[in-house]
Amino acid sequence: MGSLEDIDIARGVQPRPIADVAAELEVPDEFVEPWGRGIAKISLDAIPAMPDPGARYVLITATSPTPLGEGKTTTAVGLADGLRHVGKRAVVALRQPSLGPTFGMKGGAAGGGYAQVIPFEQLNLHLTGDFHAVTTAVNLLAALIDNHLHRGNQLGLEEHAITWHRVVDLNDRALRHVIIGLGTAADGVPRQTSFDITAASEVMSILALASDLRDLRNRLGRIVVGYNRHRSPVTAEDLAGAGAMTVLMKEALQPNLLQTLEGTPALIHAGPFANIAHGASSIVADQLGMRGAEYVVTEAGFGADIGAEKFFNIKCRASGLAPDAAVIVTTVRALKMHSGNYHVRAGRPLPQSILVEQPDDVIAGAANLRHHIAVVRRHGVVPVVAINSIAGDHESERDAIAAVCKEEGVRWAVVDAYANGGAGAADLAREVEAACDEGSNFEFLYSLDEPLTRKIETIATEIYGADGVDYDLTARRQLERYEEYGWGRLPICIAKTNMSISHDPQLLGAPRGWTLPIRAARASVGAGFIYPLAGDVRTMPGFGAHPRAFDIDIDASGDIVGLA
Repeated sequence: MGSLEDIDIARGVQPRPIADVAAELEVPDEFVEPWGRGIAKISLDAIPAMPDPGARYVLITATSPTPLGEGKTTTAVGLADGLRHVGKRAVVALRQPSLGPTFGMKGGAAGGGYAQVIPFEQLNLHLTGDFHAVTTAVNLLAALIDNHLHRGNQLGLEEHAITWHRVVDLNDRALRHVIIGLGTAADGVPRQTSFDITAASEVMSILALASDLRDLRNRLGRIVVGYNRHRSPVTAEDLAGAGAMTVLMKEALQPNLLQTLEGTPALIHAGPFANIAHGASSIVADQLGMRGAEYVVTEAGFGADIGAEKFFNIKCRASGLAPDAAVIVTTVRALKMHSGNYHVRAGRPLPQSILVEQPDDVIAGAANLRHHIAVVRRHGVVPVVAINSIAGDHESERDAIAAVCKEEGVRWAVVDAYANGGAGAADLAREVEAACDEGSNFEFLYSLDEPLTRKIETIATEIYGADGVDYDLTARRQLERYEEYGWGRLPICIAKTNMSISHDPQLLGAPRGWTLPIRAARASVGAGFIYPLAGDVRTMPGFGAHPRAFDIDIDASGDIVGLA
């Protein structure tokens, strides 16, 4: 592998014809719509026309990550390839990368090394334009709101009670709080508003959770954009905007078919963030995969406290699918960070001291791994730990993680998919197969009949390990009002930091003796969940001192460089 970058590795592979990849999934030809050479859109009409082999459903989650990430997507891709190495037909279903992280600190989300999805450039940039469709649909509704105000406001929308924000798929902190409508009377009604990043929008969550075109249309119509002078909700349907939004989203609802470097089918569709939204790829992609393979490997964002909890209690409720196993990806460096003995800062390289052999620090930070194992087990799902091997690890440190896994009685495997592709994940594939044979007894964390506050408190105490919940007065009033509107049976999607099991990124390991603060709540009625905001979590990121955008360019031959 040497010094080859991901983009160079991707360019060195001759991909299979995308029609052959679709044929492996047993998608009938008439439902495959080629999008260039290496990508295809798959019509939703393919799902009922395909066989149903009863695939096994495997979730990839993780421990609380370092700012650099722990290789969760790389492991997901490697596992799908690894399952093929052990004779199984597999497909990986992943979220589409957002341009915010791609040009920001984290980079793209195609996997890495020899376990990645191709074509690399298209995946990490615009792909088939789904994100642009989401952005335009969101902003169309925002424009209709402001036009309605300008044209007399027959619905009586209170300007200070408008909750719908415009979006852009970039990190841009200057747009967090803006004033629009400045100028003359012909330029609209001046008001303060905000921008979110596209991946944090309710429309992105709707794209991921919709089961078909009619469901998409109905969900868009239920979007609440704000409240009138009588404190009644006003919807996209009230503004006559849902139909046009559906038209913009019609093609975006079709999953995108790509492939891994080893030719394994990859379904890339939707991209909701996990620290703000529910953080999982689309239901329709999973349904398609379940009919076309023996194993569907999918991913939920960040750690099990965020992504897996929302996957279990939001996505699985909407899809009716239940996972057979959950892989918890961890690394030596992540557990050493959670020992509290290293100062790790977002936007900065990891400290050199974390690379020094210190198995005792791995053991000290292993409380975080134990906690995530407990989260998965709380939902009745069989956990498997993937010890993702990263250059600079020491064998004694990986052995320390293995010892923790043995104490916890969970299956585990060392994974080196980055360097060796599917072969480097074959051991993990065997452990996952055995875990699926063992069988899960999946259960939801809470009943939808419980009050919203009780659901929040259940997540806080049983998943995060908090002593309880402290509601700001604003949040308590909002939740009470949501109950009055009839939204009390919706599941909960807590927005919080991904850097800690708690709301505070400085609380490492598995913190105890703290209370979860809920400062506000929002209602994503179209998506179908209530999302409380815990601590200081933002829906529009900003760039760091040296964003990846500085390094992305084209060379003398017109090829892209610096994209990672």
